[in-house]
Order: sequence, then C-alpha cells, then structure tokens
Amino acid sequence: MNMKQKEVWLVTGSQHLYGKDILKEVAVHSASICKHFNATNHIAVTIFFKAVVTTQEEILQVFMEANKNEGCVGVMAWMHTFSPAKMWINGLNVLSKPLLHLHTQYGESIPWESIDMDYMNLHQSAHGDREFGFICTRMKISRKVVVGHWRDIEVQKEIDHWSRAASGWKDWQGAKFVRFGDNMRQVAVTEGDKVEAQMKFGFAVNTYGVGDLVEAINAVSNIAIAALVETYSNTYDLSEDLKMGGSMHASLVEAARIELGLKHFLEGGSFKGFTNTFEDLHGMKQLPGLPVQRLMNAGYGYAGEGDWKTMALVRAMKVMGTGLTGTNAFMEDYTYDFKEQGGLVLGAHMLEVDEGLAEGNIRCEIHPLGIGGKEDPVRLVFDGKAGAALNASLIDLGNKFRLVVNKVEAVKPPKDLPKLPVARTMWRPKPDFKSASTAWILSGGAHHTCFSQNLNVKVLEDFCEIAGIECIVIDEETNLKSFKTYLKGFD
Repeated sequence: MNMKQKEVWLVTGSQHLYGKDILKEVAVHSASICKHFNATNHIAVTIFFKAVVTTQEEILQVFMEANKNEGCVGVMAWMHTFSPAKMWINGLNVLSKPLLHLHTQYGESIPWESIDMDYMNLHQSAHGDREFGFICTRMKISRKVVVGHWRDIEVQKEIDHWSRAASGWKDWQGAKFVRFGDNMRQVAVTEGDKVEAQMKFGFAVNTYGVGDLVEAINAVSNIAIAALVETYSNTYDLSEDLKMGGSMHASLVEAARIELGLKHFLEGGSFKGFTNTFEDLHGMKQLPGLPVQRLMNAGYGYAGEGDWKTMALVRAMKVMGTGLTGTNAFMEDYTYDFKEQGGLVLGAHMLEVDEGLAEGNIRCEIHPLGIGGKEDPVRLVFDGKAGAALNASLIDLGNKFRLVVNKVEAVKPPKDLPKLPVARTMWRPKPDFKSASTAWILSGGAHHTCFSQNLNVKVLEDFCEIAGIECIVIDEETNLKSFKTYLKGFD
C-alpha cells in the first residue's frame, strides 16, 4: 500500500463574474496550495489540483470524473471566490466519493495598507464557503469541514485524518473477504447481516468450505515449504523443539504449508481478508496460528471465530494507518487485573495476534491447545509495545451499524508471564477502567476489536461520517452520567 498513489482532488469554486484575470489567479493560488500540501510530511496522500469550476456543467463533469477515477479517494472543495451554490446541485447529486469542504483563504492576513476591492473580490472564501455550506446542508450531503489557513499544520493534519479515512473507505468498495466455515456456534456478536453490510459498505463476504482451503494447502510444493521454514528460522527465535532435528520440527513444516496454501487461496480469489473458526478445521492438521499472524502483518484483514465485521474493519484500519509507526490488528479483551494500576486489560487470542504489535524479540513456539481437537499449533509469542492506542468494534444492531471506539494506554506487563503461551498486549482504558468498561458494555461493543497503535480517533470519526454510521467514542473526557444521555441520542 502506497498512500502517495492515492489522490484527493482539489476542486476550486468561482464564477465568470470577476473576469479571466481573476480566474487565472484563482488557478495559480489553487496549484500553489496543492504544491505546499504535497511538500509537507503531514498529508499522506497526493493532493491533486483538478480544476477551477465556474458552471454547473463543469462541476457535474469533474464530479463524474472523480467517481470513475480509481486513484481518486475523495474530493476537496474550496470556494476561493463567491460561487453561486445552485451550480453545484447536479454535481453533488451524483458525487459518490467522500467530500471534504476546506474553508480557507489564500492570504492569511489582511494587507491593511493596500487592501482594495480587487483584493476583496479575489479573497471571498468567507462568504463563498458559507454559500457552499448551505447547499450541502440543504441537500443533506455528508462531508468533513476543515477550517483554517492552509499553511496551518493542524489544518493539514485534519486533511490527513480525513484522507486516511477516505482511503480506507475506498479499499472497501468492491472488496472481497472470505469466510472459512461459519462463525463460532451460539455466539451473537459475530453474526450480522452480510447483505446489508454489502449494500452499506461496499464489500462482500462469502463462505468457502474448509475443504477448498485444504486442497490449496495440499498442493504446496516441498521446495516452497523449505524456503519459508528457513525464513522462519532467520526471522524468529525458534524454540529448540521446532528447530531442524527437533521433536516438533514437523509442526513448523506444517505451519509453513498452511501459510503458503492460505496465501495462494487469498491471492487467487483477490481476497483482502479472511476469517475462520476452530470449530471447523476438517482436513487441517493444526489451527493456523503462525500463518495468520504473518498474513495479518502483511496487510490482510483477519478476525477469529467467523467474525467477518472485525475482519473487514482490521483491513480498513490497516489501510488507514499505512505509513504510520505501529500497526492495526485483531484483538480480544481476554482477562482483567482489577488491582494493578487501577485496572488493566490483558488482550490476546488463542493464537492469532499480529506480530506487528511486538516489542523486542519474537519467539516462535509450539504449545498444546485445549480446543479444536487438532495437533498442537505453532505460534509467535511476544509482548506488545507500550504507548497510546485505541480499540474499535464494528457491530450490527439489527437496524443499523455502529462503531464503538475506546482510547487506551498500552502498558508493559508489570510482571513476567512465563506460562502464558500466546502473544499479548496490555492496556489501561480511558477515562478509567470502570467507566470505560461500563460505557463499552452499554454501547454494545464486542469482545473482538481492532487494536490500533497508530490511528487518531478523528480518523475513525471521519470514516464513520463517510460510511454513514454511528461512532461512539469513549475517551478521557467520558463521564458515565452524561454518556448515558449521549447514548440515548442514538436510539
């Protein structure tokens, strides 16, 4: 994923009332703003100056081009001068890409001694953008509004947050995800309406039998397996029993076979993510731990136990976080320490924790697994990095989708965990353990999440605005009494 290959088109509004010279200056200013945006390191995507538009025909044409252009993830509109908003109606009616309204002005300060009507006619964003804002509100157009001078770093960061959200949304459009078997039996939160999700979000989730995957696994060549096993040896700290000649080396070979077969299946179907369940492993020798950890780290979305919503969310958040330090990964709230640091959450899963979360050396080990009824699986074991993070959960409430987000502070485990045979990370939820847990449960948040080390909450808020779904945020400012009132506003 290369974010610079993604484009946000700047479309600048004006009109012919002011003459050709003014329009030329508007174009020069627009190009200058884009050049500055692309030179800064605060915006991940490429900002492309598309056009100065002055008629409804021009606006309609450029928006239709944006819809068809694969590289364009969104449109940024700015009214340099006054642009009568009725001209924008037809274009806004057809625009299917996310919209950002940039409320800026080319000149940062008023030139007190030289200002005249020529300057005033050129720098009309103050009321031109209000005209555009009115028509968007009248038409109920969902959009992001960013206010401030274009050289302001905070303005650029807001544009970056939105452009990352738009990139994640673009990645979902037409995306295919595979579900091997059904979800874990009797579990409610991992269910959902896949038809409604495809209508709402643009991605498709379809089920394939585990036998289809087993066929791909069995077709892997011994040469490819040997090469991957060598990669394992050079990358991780292998336990003695997994090394060549060790008593469990055959299990490492089998893990490599599964990874290569799974990768071949995903690539062959152009899938962007997958989910499986330990209750449906017919024909497989072990539950895939190491293969899933590595494929997730390579960019695939994943969630366990048939949880297709979290799997799709992990993929989108990986796209949104491209180029940022840290990763986005499938996670599960597993167990608590009520006393330590006011309450800590130990996050893990049976096997499948993304190696991108790790700090320090990563151990490759094999341990018994009491569920699934298969041979002992190979997995990577490590502690997650400390630092600011968040958990996000996409849920289906029957009549609507909702994203629940909790800001957390990841911490190093206060003590060693010598007998815990899985990768793990620990965090302290905000505003505090009790309030965060209560708010999460009241919101309906799932036990499966996407754990992010690098995304700002604003990115996910922008993503929900684009998707047209609720975003419930639990952070350092959350107060339970007011939160309950806030939550009722979504009912």
